[in-house]
Amino acid sequence: MRSTLLLLPLIPAAVATRPFLNEPDTGIEDVLGSTPAGSLPDLERIVGLPDFEWAARRYMNASSYTYYRNGAAGEWSYRNNLEVYGRFRFRPRMLVDVTNIESTLPTSILGHNFSAPFYISPCARGGLAHENAERNFVKAAYEEDILYIPSLYASLSVDDIAAAKPSNGSQVLFQQVYLTDNDTETQQLFDHVKELGSKAIVFTVDSAADGNRHRASRYGVGSADSSFTYITWDYYKKLQSMTSLPVILKGIQSVEDVKLAVQHKVPAVILSNHGGRQLDSTPSPLEVALEIHQEAPELFDQIEIYADGGIRYGADVLKLLALGVRAVGLGRPFMFANTYGVEGVKRAIQLLKHEIAIDAGNLGVADLKKIDASYVKWTNNGWFS
Repeated sequence: MRSTLLLLPLIPAAVATRPFLNEPDTGIEDVLGSTPAGSLPDLERIVGLPDFEWAARRYMNASSYTYYRNGAAGEWSYRNNLEVYGRFRFRPRMLVDVTNIESTLPTSILGHNFSAPFYISPCARGGLAHENAERNFVKAAYEEDILYIPSLYASLSVDDIAAAKPSNGSQVLFQQVYLTDNDTETQQLFDHVKELGSKAIVFTVDSAADGNRHRASRYGVGSADSSFTYITWDYYKKLQSMTSLPVILKGIQSVEDVKLAVQHKVPAVILSNHGGRQLDSTPSPLEVALEIHQEAPELFDQIEIYADGGIRYGADVLKLLALGVRAVGLGRPFMFANTYGVEGVKRAIQLLKHEIAIDAGNLGVADLKKIDASYVKWTNNGWFS
């Protein structure tokens, strides 16, 4: 009985964290709650990435917001993507000179240099949030010098997105694709995106079947890819022969598949569960990265590994980088920021850059390239499990 009573004070604290599914309570409702529905608060009053979702939920119509927000089935994977980062505690180091940390943010992704270790992930239908749609991502990514990976199911065509790039030809974009069993169409698509200047193809492999999206179905905004798709390693080998562009695999969720990717000479993989939108009970990218670190850490040296899913804070980015992930992608936060247009997307990028730098400084990391797993206690304390 005594041991049970000792645990009782901990129960309310754990339960109290459970209600939110979107963003935590950081006072935004108290300060900005009077913002009329259908309008946006002043952009300078947005202080973190979760604020953009709060603002977008009040501004967008229900079906458009749901298209961005929905997850698979009971949305446990969606929720886990958000909460998993809080399960692991930092191990900060003191008395370290961190005054030059900002200069260490620049990152190389497949040989292309960018100003920060994160990118805009492929997400469909940017036009639901703003009339300029994906043009805002292209411009913001260029001005802030980060990578943007357009979705094949963007509101704009691949031609329109390419046309939004600066005329000097300096901007690097990768192109995400879904593929059919029509090899002629695939070859034409590969040739066309290369002609438009894409520097890599990102092939999404975690949606071989339709997503089981209950929330989306209620609003009639289900998956854009609704057929069973033939995706095998032999098929990937054929894709490699159809283009000189590197073909990245997006949606890898196990250490076994990363090992196979190395065997099949894949240049890079993205650890992702499709934002928790395809199959419920899939692992978060952080859990997959931890599995790789624990079972086959050498893989981080054998192949470039990126990750996306649930990242909302600079601290989240640091935990992935600490395991060996080279760069991280964010989708929903930028989609919601796009309600403000290009300036909103730019502010989201700037906020995350700043958070990464100050969080790394408080963690005692002098050089972001030298962060490693020793900066985090990787024992799961059981919270939010």
